Amino acid sequence: MSNSIINIIYQLIFIIPALLIALTFHEYAHARMAYAWGDPTAKQAGRLTLNPLSHLDPIGTLMLLLAHFGWAKPVPINPNYFRDANKGVFWVSLAGPGMNMILAVLATILLVFFSKPYTYFYWVLYYLQLYNIYLAIFNLLPLPPLDGSKILLALLPSEHRYIYYNIEPYGPFILIALVFLGVFRRVLAPIADATIISLNKLFELLLGFV
Repeated sequence: MSNSIINIIYQLIFIIPALLIALTFHEYAHARMAYAWGDPTAKQAGRLTLNPLSHLDPIGTLMLLLAHFGWAKPVPINPNYFRDANKGVFWVSLAGPGMNMILAVLATILLVFFSKPYTYFYWVLYYLQLYNIYLAIFNLLPLPPLDGSKILLALLPSEHRYIYYNIEPYGPFILIALVFLGVFRRVLAPIADATIISLNKLFELLLGFV
């Protein structure tokens, strides 16, 4: 069996399930938080669901698999529904990365406490931990259109928000350039690796007390 076929099978059985869970829960968390703040826009658009087909962007998902850089369909929100627009945008934006970190912690717990090394369950959890941590860290970067930029915008005094608005049209192009120049790989990988090691060590330590 050729290496390319093996790689395709490997992605189908290990990587794709982890990616689907990470992306779906990320977008669902945005929709759920927006709804909790009184905005029905995401619900009306059919995004208040854990069905992956409602959240996936075909090209963005393909790019994730091929180039390790991609996206899901953005959850539509209308801040005019929020009781406090700034707080609403802040919490809705934070909900996606926050959900990814919760999933990463749950995957770590299952890896450390319950999973036998190198079984199918182990590898799915391994990639679930990995992708959720990468998604959380990546989305917290303060570059439009990532969640981190909206979090920063909500925290900025109104007189400084023009900085965001000036950068926003160029945000996607800046992101693509940084990805293909390898900047994210050199910066995010060490942070993600350190986070994974810290989580594993923490729960291994806790396991020693159980």
